[in-house]
Amino acid sequence: MIKPENQQNEPEIIETINLYERREKIYTRAFEGFYRNLRNYGGALLFLLYFGTVWFTWGDRQAILWDLGTRQFHIFSETFLPQDFILLSWMLIICAFGLFFITVLAGRVWCGYTCPQSVFTWVFMWVEKVTEGDRNKRMRLDKAPMSTEKFARKFAKHLLWLLISLAVGITFVGYFTPIRALIGDLLTIEASAWAVFWIGFFTLATYGNAGWLREQVCIYMCPYARFQSVMYDKDTLTVHYDATRGESRGPRKRNADPKELGIGDCIDCNLCVHVCPTGIDIRDGLQYECISCGACVDACNGIMDKMGYDRELITYTSESAIEGNKTHLFRPRLIGYFIALCLITGLFIVTLTQRTVLEFEALRDRQSLYSTNTAGQIENIYTLKLVNKSQQPQTLNISVSGLKGVIIRGDTRITLDPGSVASLPVRLTVPPEVLTGTNTTIEFHANSDSADGPATSAESRFLSPRTTP
Repeated sequence: MIKPENQQNEPEIIETINLYERREKIYTRAFEGFYRNLRNYGGALLFLLYFGTVWFTWGDRQAILWDLGTRQFHIFSETFLPQDFILLSWMLIICAFGLFFITVLAGRVWCGYTCPQSVFTWVFMWVEKVTEGDRNKRMRLDKAPMSTEKFARKFAKHLLWLLISLAVGITFVGYFTPIRALIGDLLTIEASAWAVFWIGFFTLATYGNAGWLREQVCIYMCPYARFQSVMYDKDTLTVHYDATRGESRGPRKRNADPKELGIGDCIDCNLCVHVCPTGIDIRDGLQYECISCGACVDACNGIMDKMGYDRELITYTSESAIEGNKTHLFRPRLIGYFIALCLITGLFIVTLTQRTVLEFEALRDRQSLYSTNTAGQIENIYTLKLVNKSQQPQTLNISVSGLKGVIIRGDTRITLDPGSVASLPVRLTVPPEVLTGTNTTIEFHANSDSADGPATSAESRFLSPRTTP
């Protein structure tokens, strides 16, 4: 490379960037504010739902129980079987479009307020504050040599982390095996190896993710942080720093007029950085590490109140508003996601309401087309598959229509336990003189004994020879 004439004698500067830089521990500072309270109340509700729902009972069983052993998934009065897994696909699609919609509207508020990683990280940071003190005390404690006090504080912190993680693991497994029996088995050391394994797995996962990895999960492991920018636009509500109002930064006395000093409203206290759970400086602009938790908004508003300045130097706003333009709430992308979300949710509700509690299928024997018995009658063999998705036993009577003179040979009455699957082999016999073709449509019927019980039908075919004897 040929250097310009005036730079011939200047040494070449080489900058070294370490791609494997050691992680710097983030020490968050305690703060108060509206968004902190909102997150606390929302987190308390999520905790109540997660830890409380598993204890509800419905009749003689747990209200919500995903029983993998019997392949029955109970949600209050409804029982879902593997045949209903298409509904799970619908739910996942609804969640995906809901996430897309909220991201276009308000950025990563899911991450900041309801994501389990964020919720448990805030809880673990609170435990850290209780056992080791606020930010400055924790920093001094980590730098200090090991002592009795330091060991006691560290031990208390990790013990509480593990206890919370253990509660998470037991509760999670309790959704797949009855929670009351599970706790009894754990206390008597009779729990199955699989139950112990999964409790240990989710205990260690919660302890490691919320206690040790923390922001690294959001920054490096979660794909949402990477593709969120594709869904952002200038009207997306995210956390922004008003540089026009805040710059230039500088310390000053309380109630000082920044205009007289020729500086902006930002006093450069760095409190917005100290409260950030991912350790970023929002004043550097929007960054993919930001989880829109609003911690910096609360911290800055508190400082503005103390200084006697207007709030919202850092606030939830759009890029358009920062540039002095109007924020457009209704825009094509947002409307498109909303319409798609409504359509998919509507279809899911329709599918759910039309779901029958009795599934019935008639499978004709493919090993033989037909047979002729000693009386010269034409016979076809079928296997009737019945699934009882209700919470009550069902006694069903089997009949057939579509052919005159048809006779069912085999059991025509069956009792199904709740959530059970049964196969019923039957043989249909038809006099040849009533057959008018080689392929006749017939219909099997399954009707409950009770007047208000379920009834369903299944269509099939009756095959016969081209010429009848």
